[in-house]
Amino acid sequence: MAESTFTFRVDEDLKAAFTAAAKANDRNAAQVLREVMRDYVAEEAMEPGYKEWLIAKVEKSRAQADAGMLIPGDEVEAFFAQRRAELRGRIIADAAE
Repeated sequence: MAESTFTFRVDEDLKAAFTAAAKANDRNAAQVLREVMRDYVAEEAMEPGYKEWLIAKVEKSRAQADAGMLIPGDEVEAFFAQRRAELRGRIIADAAE
């Protein structure tokens, strides 16, 4: 694959922090930038309408949270603990057959 150079300006502090973060992950800045570019292109190529759908879902959730339509975490945990227990019971019953 042919390669080309991509040149752009960036704040020196951001460049230093980015380079240090990449190095901390045993990568160089160019490797990380290529990955970011690939991810961006893939995200933009997503199924048409997906972004709009996702944004609408997030906005609806925020509105519900702002309106106090929330379920406390302990209730959620209790609900799923009960579901896990029921599933374990069915698995044990199926294994006994």
